Amino acid sequence: MSQEQSHLLLPADSAWLALERPDNPMTITVMLRVEGLTAPRLRAFLKDYWVAWERFLHRPVERMPGWWWERDPGFDVRHHLDVAIDRFTRDELQDWVSARLNQPLPLFRPMWKFWLAPNAEGGAAVLLRMHHCYADGLSLMSIFDRLCPPSPRQPPAIYGAPENGDFARWTGAAQSWLERLVPTPVDQTAPAGDEDPAPQASSSVEQAGQWLEQFAQRGLKLVNEVTDFLVEPEDSPSDLRRPLLGRRHCRWSEPVPLDRFRNIANATNVTINDVLLGCVAAAVRPRLGLGAEDLEEAVLHAAVPVDIRHRLPEELVPEPGELGNYFGTVFVPLPVDGESPLERLYRIKQETRRLKKSWQPGLAWGLTASASLIPEPLRHPVADTFYRKASAVVSNVPGTREARYLAGCPITEQMFWVPQAGSIGLGVSIVSYAGQVQFGVVADESVMADPSAFLDDCLLELDRFPAGS
Repeated sequence: MSQEQSHLLLPADSAWLALERPDNPMTITVMLRVEGLTAPRLRAFLKDYWVAWERFLHRPVERMPGWWWERDPGFDVRHHLDVAIDRFTRDELQDWVSARLNQPLPLFRPMWKFWLAPNAEGGAAVLLRMHHCYADGLSLMSIFDRLCPPSPRQPPAIYGAPENGDFARWTGAAQSWLERLVPTPVDQTAPAGDEDPAPQASSSVEQAGQWLEQFAQRGLKLVNEVTDFLVEPEDSPSDLRRPLLGRRHCRWSEPVPLDRFRNIANATNVTINDVLLGCVAAAVRPRLGLGAEDLEEAVLHAAVPVDIRHRLPEELVPEPGELGNYFGTVFVPLPVDGESPLERLYRIKQETRRLKKSWQPGLAWGLTASASLIPEPLRHPVADTFYRKASAVVSNVPGTREARYLAGCPITEQMFWVPQAGSIGLGVSIVSYAGQVQFGVVADESVMADPSAFLDDCLLELDRFPAGS
């Protein structure tokens, strides 16, 4: 196979293949409710626009010295779209989506697939499942933003991207970035000719002192960040930390106006994200299975994905529309022992402010990217050590402020689920779109048999906040 048809995956992409396990597949799921969308319209949309991203024509193949993108010579859009003509009620649709989440993607084709339920109650439902090695959530949202214009008569203007596979450029830029994190020693060679050595020596001593000071400051910060990351306590044993069964259920809430969250945030002097995490903390609390005394000492973290694109050097920042994985993870302590909504909210505010200033997202990105370099017998023990620090994954995916159209049909709802690496069995998704917010949850059956009540508790917490009703 030619070089144009086969090339290495970047470490941040291949990591998700290395973290794959049968009871916890590393797949992202997107669901859109699209009024009036038909199978011919969606098929034409995929053929004309979706596969303009060349990566979607490739499948990951493992061979030495790692994972490679290999073009599928028999690619056909028809292999990547199934249509269900059932007239699903809302409850039946949620069961149908759950069943798709438990359906493995074939390894012999590009690892993504669409499903369409055109006759579902409330409008057609479009479901996409894709392996995380292709892209992170923000990359996928960027694609849909490009392909779904704000007018039904406006076709996508700019879309698609070639799959370059410039592995050498990326690794060179990464090495250069790491070198810049620690200042380079100054050149202290002797002066040439008849120059007076005294000023030169004085200058060199001064520069060396500055370098040593910078080195110490950055080195100390790095040591502190790594130490804080490693010594962060693991989560307490609870009903959320059970061996996974590999059978997952998903549910999503009705849309809630974004203004409700904004009003609470303004009234309490916090961010909207703090309010969202407060709702999750309230819903998690009664599901730990802990008594009052144990609850006071309980430790529980949420693994929260954080976009690091703006933290990368210019050489590593992806081009607009480029696919890839560019996020780290912070482990946010959830105050499940807090007795009131305001106490939980302000404690979350304190933790999120602290983590915003840390290097933890970048460190987590680097550790995740190294997963494919770790020998397989050690890979899962190392990953479990990393992910034992959290009992849930909480993702916050921002959508567009205005309504969008897919193939000329209005998108009324947008939902998103991310995978839960290691032994984490609970994932909570918060998605904003067109002035509304929806909560979604996906849970392993051993952790939560019916996630609907969890969503109800998330929304019930809103009524307990000032200005929340």
